[in-house]
Amino acid sequence: MAQDVPERQGVVPTDKLRPRLASLDAFRGITIAGMILVNNPGSWSYVYPPLRHAEWHGWTPTDLIFPFFLFIVGVAMSFSLVARLERGDDRRQIFLKVLRRSLILIALGLFLSGFPRFDIGAMRFPGVLQRIGLAYFFASLVVLRAGIRGQALIAAGLLLFYWAIMTLVPVPGYGAGNLTADGNLAAYIDRAIFGTHMWRETWDPEGLLSTVPAVATTLCGLLTGHLLRSGKERLEIVAWLFVLGWAGILLGIAWNPLFPINKNLWTSSYVVFTAGAALQFLAVCYWLIDVKGRKPWSRPAIAFGMNSIAVFFLSGLFVKSLIQIRIPAADGATTSLYAWIYQHLFVPWAGSLNGSLAFAVANILMWSVLMELLYRRRIFIKI
Repeated sequence: MAQDVPERQGVVPTDKLRPRLASLDAFRGITIAGMILVNNPGSWSYVYPPLRHAEWHGWTPTDLIFPFFLFIVGVAMSFSLVARLERGDDRRQIFLKVLRRSLILIALGLFLSGFPRFDIGAMRFPGVLQRIGLAYFFASLVVLRAGIRGQALIAAGLLLFYWAIMTLVPVPGYGAGNLTADGNLAAYIDRAIFGTHMWRETWDPEGLLSTVPAVATTLCGLLTGHLLRSGKERLEIVAWLFVLGWAGILLGIAWNPLFPINKNLWTSSYVVFTAGAALQFLAVCYWLIDVKGRKPWSRPAIAFGMNSIAVFFLSGLFVKSLIQIRIPAADGATTSLYAWIYQHLFVPWAGSLNGSLAFAVANILMWSVLMELLYRRRIFIKI
């Protein structure tokens, strides 16, 4: 693909990109679009149940989105980090690049959390981008130190370790094995480290201890990447993706009675269940796009996927800016521009519930146009 813009910091010309797996870019783009959809309803009072997270134990389609992205991070590592190791690139330089990317992701997450006032006393320290940065960093360390067998053993070990400490280590005032929002070990550790700098007063869904199994999610993606790069026939790869996907789903369901599927705790059963679902979804994308060559439908998703972190960060910044802009309301008070757009441009013709969904869809369509413009100009903002 030709490059028609000059190379500059953070913008990678297409001719210097590694060979890409179109299905992986599409999967990433669909996942990011899903994140934007569920994060930005017109009103949180009017959201269809599948677009909400599960209250605690259990899952909804929304609970698949974040682990899908971490899974994709792991798959991509096989095509980038592992490939550089195989061709003999300097490990110290690789590590420094990994460290730099991880710190940038964490910094972007903290910036988004603090924007626009940057009041350290009121900021939430954990977050989505922070978890991505940490999971990427520690999964990369595993890649630098272990082969495929070691990576698989470490992933399994992390899941068993997390299961053991969450069910066996007693929490002061609650005892051992308490998996309620306040009484679980992960929440206790987060309160001790972050204090009030969390999503909720007593717990955070992107807390520190629950990042351990999130690293395992990333390693599941890494192992899948090895399969995709194995040299097997494409149809054989599709078959393996489906088989392993069903194995993960069934293992997660079997584990659920002992360690419930729970996104907020990122339980071990949740890891294998969502990894299985990710394998299934990737299998469909891989079969349609890379095996059957049916690519036109995936163009908007690929455009999203090629600038995934950028669009996630910018969409979050955009929404926060709309919330900060105040305009006069009918009762003499003020309302945010975000709420005004929802109430005046969507509710009158779609109603409260469907208008809330239409608002979120319109947000995705707006970013789709912008990402398509970047894609056409071959501008890909990398970290």
